Amino acid sequence: MHVITRRKLNEFARIHIAAKGPLDAWFKVVSRMEFHNLMEIRAVFPAADDVRGLCVFNIGGNKFRLVTKVEYRWQKVFVVAVLTHEEYDRDTWKPKRQKK
Repeated sequence: MHVITRRKLNEFARIHIAAKGPLDAWFKVVSRMEFHNLMEIRAVFPAADDVRGLCVFNIGGNKFRLVTKVEYRWQKVFVVAVLTHEEYDRDTWKPKRQKK
């Protein structure tokens, strides 16, 4: 998978030093893998979850959340947000539901 963009991971790790190692490990694993669906991701990252079409990873022993958009067809992972657990719980990162 091609991760777009590592810059967001590095910026977050500069502020939250404890996230650097786990984010680097996540990046190394994902960059070497080829995923075709969420079940394949969960085989490697059992706590990964789909939230409104985004794939959310627990990072660093559940201290951080990595929100991504995975495009299986093109083998790309777009980093949407990297958050602390507390920031994630505020739900401000979630895409708004469109009214019908």
